[in-house]
Amino acid sequence: MLIIDGKGLILGRVASIAAKALLNGEEVHVVNSEELIIQGNKKYIVEKYKARRRLRNKQNPEKSPKWPRVPNLLVRRIIRGMLPRKKASGRSAFKKLRVYIGNPKNLEGKVLDEAKPKHLAKYITIKELCHELGWRG
Repeated sequence: MLIIDGKGLILGRVASIAAKALLNGEEVHVVNSEELIIQGNKKYIVEKYKARRRLRNKQNPEKSPKWPRVPNLLVRRIIRGMLPRKKASGRSAFKKLRVYIGNPKNLEGKVLDEAKPKHLAKYITIKELCHELGWRG
């Protein structure tokens, strides 16, 4: 079982590490998911995610892709994008993923050195991004 503490780690690197572990058959728990960071210009990142949420089918807007606003569900959705979810192996791997806001079970997480940022010039946390998308938590 792999437990990842997301405090101050880069989201993309954590997601790729988690996806590899899930495909190898491990169970993965990500705690403090709201404190994962995305490096880059805050305004650009927020606009990119808002544009992704506006993406619609022009004929029938009800059939649009669902992008969650809650931090743990957003991180779960991003990790799902790195799995072959339409195959049986990807579906079974995705069922072994648990993502938490905070640390509800007081799990001791591993500190991933390869997911730590080298330098932090501009970044946004998942919590700030979700507030921009409309989360009221």
